[in-house]
Amino acid sequence: MKKKLASLFSVLLVCCVLFTAVPAQAASFPVDFDTSCAAIALVNLDTGTTVYQKNADTRREPASLTKIMTYIIVSEHVKDLQGTRVTVSKEVVDRLLGTGSSMSNIRVGNVLTVYQLLNCMMVPSGNDAALVLADYVGNGSVDKFVELMNEKAKALGCKGTRFANPHGLHNDQHYTTANDLVKITRCAMSLPYFMQICSQTRYTYKPVGGPDAGKQMPTLSTTNLLIDKNALGGKYFYTYAKGIKTGHTDEAGYCLISTASAYGYTYLCVALGAPSVDANGKAVTARGEMLDSAALYRWALTKLELKKIVGTDQSLGEVKLNYAWQKDSLLLSAEKSFSAILPKDVSSSSIIINKTIPDHVDAPVKKGDVIGKATLKYADQTLATINLVASESVERSELLHMTDVVKSIFTSIWFLIIAALIILLVVIYIILTLIYNRKKKNMRKVKKYRKM
Repeated sequence: MKKKLASLFSVLLVCCVLFTAVPAQAASFPVDFDTSCAAIALVNLDTGTTVYQKNADTRREPASLTKIMTYIIVSEHVKDLQGTRVTVSKEVVDRLLGTGSSMSNIRVGNVLTVYQLLNCMMVPSGNDAALVLADYVGNGSVDKFVELMNEKAKALGCKGTRFANPHGLHNDQHYTTANDLVKITRCAMSLPYFMQICSQTRYTYKPVGGPDAGKQMPTLSTTNLLIDKNALGGKYFYTYAKGIKTGHTDEAGYCLISTASAYGYTYLCVALGAPSVDANGKAVTARGEMLDSAALYRWALTKLELKKIVGTDQSLGEVKLNYAWQKDSLLLSAEKSFSAILPKDVSSSSIIINKTIPDHVDAPVKKGDVIGKATLKYADQTLATINLVASESVERSELLHMTDVVKSIFTSIWFLIIAALIILLVVIYIILTLIYNRKKKNMRKVKKYRKM
């Protein structure tokens, strides 16, 4: 009976493993330099692993990084980006008067395609283009468009994000986090034209209607100094960088989301809140968001690499095996091979493997059956939790099984109680029989004596 209860516990453990064995997504490593941004998240896009983070779940104003979500909503609600035309409304553009907005200087009355407006929004960070797009998609209601932004943020799993407008101007109720922006940006990167548009350093276009129809408009330049080798003499240019968006307000500081690819790896960096003024209130000339991003890319691309941690052919433990003929244990291996981004100087011996394995399992067992789990750790950080599976199939010995069943019957508490009761009854019967026989014998003696 005890063994049966233990078997039930083992089954429950296996069920738990099946539903809880999942890879980790964060393993932040220390860097040997200081960063000036208030919040940072650096993600390896090949594995989805966050390799460096700083205040990544702290709420920050995103400034014009907001336009990444604006792009998502427009892209999802306009089927034909290049064929859909929008007239630039004076009433909409005039809402930005006196706000000190960054503008793409789209002319009132001109007709642009949604694709052209997206370029005007993303390349020079035009608040005017963002507002025109929001008004169009929201059917004249920017508030409705903002509702769509917040619904999408929730759908993406953002827990620290709330949008109040489509362009990013200061609002106390307009905030996000570095980790949430990773989710938002990865969504945008999967959409048509996004990476193409946000990786441009220059953009020119001709309105498709209105007073300037067919006329070449002034060239628009990117605000992203990390990808523009001609800006400021290439002071902040990083050759492996590509895209995505800048942002700045006095409240938000300088912000940047970008990517970099080299040596077979691709990284996404979210850098928020680089100082725009010093402690004395004077303007800061150094662009901390650009410097931090480039430094983190150099570090990640030269100091980190993808390492194989465990393979499916590697034994990671064993478990006691019941009911198998001439075999009393079963070797366990990883269900799937697992690799992780780690510092290049980390050896496999530095990886700690904590295993959770039941006391025993009962045959029959099929190769690949989930038996336990293993948590892989490096420097007190969880890299992943993986399933441990049977490395081979083992049939059940019916003889051993039946022997154990019989044994369990004879050793069960109920059998012992019943046996004790039977023995007790037998003893009582014997005692009563002896008493009865003795009494009967005495009666015979009495009768015999009376006859005399």
